[in-house]
Amino acid sequence: MCEIKVVMDKDGIEEPVMENVTKLDILDNAVAITSLFEGVKEIPGVTVRNIDFLAGTVFLQPQQ
Repeated sequence: MCEIKVVMDKDGIEEPVMENVTKLDILDNAVAITSLFEGVKEIPGVTVRNIDFLAGTVFLQPQQ
């Protein structure tokens, strides 16, 4: 399996949001992430800043 982790980038500080993420959905005003162990979590008011496929990490940032 190739699970990824999602982190929130707030002014250069990376805060973990969820690990073992298996699905990420872009919604109108939120991002929904699904984990093997934690289920679905919606994070409102964020956008995907970038994805580092080599590190297996998705970086979110607050919408501006």
